[in-house]
Amino acid sequence: MGQKIHPTGFRLAVSRNWASRWYANNNNFAAMLQEDIGVREYLKKKLKNASVGRVVIERPAKNARITIFSSRPGVVIGKKGEDIELLKSELQKRMGVPVHVNIEEIRKPETDAQLIADSITQQLERRIMFRRAMKRAMQNAMRLGAQGIKIMSAGRLNGIEIARTEWYREGRVPLHTLRADIDYATSEAKTTYGIIGVKVWVYKGDTLGRNDAPVVEEVAEEKRPRRNARPGGDRRPRRDGEGGGPAGARRGAPRRAGGAGGDGKTGE
Repeated sequence: MGQKIHPTGFRLAVSRNWASRWYANNNNFAAMLQEDIGVREYLKKKLKNASVGRVVIERPAKNARITIFSSRPGVVIGKKGEDIELLKSELQKRMGVPVHVNIEEIRKPETDAQLIADSITQQLERRIMFRRAMKRAMQNAMRLGAQGIKIMSAGRLNGIEIARTEWYREGRVPLHTLRADIDYATSEAKTTYGIIGVKVWVYKGDTLGRNDAPVVEEVAEEKRPRRNARPGGDRRPRRDGEGGGPAGARRGAPRRAGGAGGDGKTGE
């Protein structure tokens, strides 16, 4: 009870795309997947100060193409491209195939879920109050165009002995609307009291397709007529004897007990 489905996995092939895009047979699939996980962990440690949001790995025809989304591309590239060349050579050793590295800039890091989660965990490790860090991140995201944001922190918050979970939400975050563009990410803060987990949901509006098609406004449904409404607007005239009473009798008027004599007997 109370558990939420992973927003990215729920929307795969509907409004989200995979982070690893390649095909493999049954023999190579596990090894290639493990290789992707190792590459992402290596890049996360290597580019810890570069504010990396996500890494997309593609494998076209015995090559590898890695796209790094970062809010600080200058840190990744380095002076005269030295750092990125070293990074490319290290990745080629790990993957065993020619590697092409592309850098994409994140224009609004305040609305990127992974960067928000990493920022909060870094503040928690510096002993900043978790409520202050969460609310500041929510205010920045809403100010820069997010339609809704929800942040959850779990663990020994403020060093208390009993772990608990606290979450805050601003705006709307429709988790079960498939066309809703929900950016979801997690991060962990390693504090002296233990690990504090942070989850972030950011609602950026509705999309059609895989984050590239615009939203088409829904056409308002025509008002359906009532079942007893007639084209002319007037009700059908009532026929004599309809409704169970004598002709011309008003609804609710008392019925006479007998026939014409009114004594309850007939034919006498």
